[in-house]
Amino acid sequence: MYDVAIVGFGPTGAVLAGLLGQQGLKVWVCDQATEVYEKPRAIALDHEIMRVFQQLGLLEALAPFVEPFTNSEFYGVDGQLIKCMSTVELPYPMTFTPSMVFSQPDFERVLRQRVHTLPSVQVNVGTRLLGLQPSNAGGSEAGVTLTVAPMDGAAHHGQMGALHQVQALYVVGCDGASSLVRQSVGIELEDLDFDEPWLVVDVLVNEQGLAKLPKVSVQYCEPERPSTYLIVTQNHRRWELSINPGEDPKQVATPEGTWKLLSRWLQPHEGTLWRQASYRFHALVAERFHSGRVFLAGDAAHQQPPFLGQGMCQGVRDAVNLSWKLGAVLKGQASNALLDTYSQERKAHVKELTSRIKGIGQLVGERNLDKARERDSKLLAECGGVVKPMPRQNVQPALLQGCLDPAASAGTGTLFPQAWLKQVRMDDLWGCGWRVVLSADASADFARLLVQPAYSFIKTMKLGEVDAIEDDEVMAAWLQAHSCQAALVRPDHYVFGTAQTDTQLLAQLEYMGRYVI
Repeated sequence: MYDVAIVGFGPTGAVLAGLLGQQGLKVWVCDQATEVYEKPRAIALDHEIMRVFQQLGLLEALAPFVEPFTNSEFYGVDGQLIKCMSTVELPYPMTFTPSMVFSQPDFERVLRQRVHTLPSVQVNVGTRLLGLQPSNAGGSEAGVTLTVAPMDGAAHHGQMGALHQVQALYVVGCDGASSLVRQSVGIELEDLDFDEPWLVVDVLVNEQGLAKLPKVSVQYCEPERPSTYLIVTQNHRRWELSINPGEDPKQVATPEGTWKLLSRWLQPHEGTLWRQASYRFHALVAERFHSGRVFLAGDAAHQQPPFLGQGMCQGVRDAVNLSWKLGAVLKGQASNALLDTYSQERKAHVKELTSRIKGIGQLVGERNLDKARERDSKLLAECGGVVKPMPRQNVQPALLQGCLDPAASAGTGTLFPQAWLKQVRMDDLWGCGWRVVLSADASADFARLLVQPAYSFIKTMKLGEVDAIEDDEVMAAWLQAHSCQAALVRPDHYVFGTAQTDTQLLAQLEYMGRYVI
């Protein structure tokens, strides 16, 4: 009997397997494919996700495959600059550049190598799920039975070897948009009202081509064909091109059709097509993210347009949220009620972020000429007619419900920052468990409360003490901005609640006891 079975070994499944394996949990993971997909799909990630890779010990190994995201310029109907987004100033709130681009195939190989080093994780590539059956029994008989089969040498013809069964206490479907796990437990998808055909093109550009291309990423907000140009790593460039009514998605995805659309920027002798594919950009979310002992994560649970580069990031957030909760429950450190908060927290977060992504899509993709001109005029009026780079604001919504302070104290549900502590990243010193961060002038009453045996699993960090001396006062500024003396932070770095007095903190700790034993 495994603790957790994971169906799907893409980025979401691999991150989940790694985080569970680092906790010593017995994990079984499968994927129908035997190798990493060699063409890029996701290209963007953010500092929250890099913090997860830090937790997995992968920063050094991943460094060659990640670069800061460039500025983004938006051009309007008449080719004029209407908006420019830039990176926030130092110090960065998580120690990383907030927005980055990366090479997905290389990333996935590094991630899988890490999972393979974990002795409690069994990886089964070339293995396909045929079905699953949750047990109705309780106690030691509870769990889920998966029926799987190894793909044989003719896997591309759908032929498979002998069936066998795997049993696990919990199952997580990370098996993509057409998830068999989701179908097996009868979870439907909700349509969030976005459906557009686009062509996505990845090109490896030679020096001649690079010399003529824009030096920043560009949003072409043109009604005749809304388009996006993205600078990825090294000589990799991506175009996302809206497919017009009457155009054949299959034809535009041929090399001939693709080069015709790229002719505005590039000629065939100036680069090599790496991937070109037509898609319908969807906005979909599962009606719920779990059913009994079966959970969904990644594209199995939600799909969103790519306008903010959050597709893979959302799956990693699912994995992080679920991993610490499964770990706590399986180790007897939390009640089953904690697992119910996974769907509560993640679904609401996904829906709100998808709404914001749709807003960007509508800004870029306005097809009505008059409305597009109104958009341009409004944006130019907001900046007094002079477009200056504006730092990208954090687009991530806060968690609003779940394992959080019910009083919704300031900062509840947001990500707590990671500071440099004497040139060492905070998480490398303090780990990723429950913690309370106290301001330098916090009352001694907080410390007296936290030394009680009931709270021995919570680490206490008081700013200014020998092991909590900040290089840039990132945490001190955060506490001051939220007018609090203490922040109670969860293992996934989200703020459970903040307090100005030890009485407030005590109330939060007591409420936390509904979930954490």
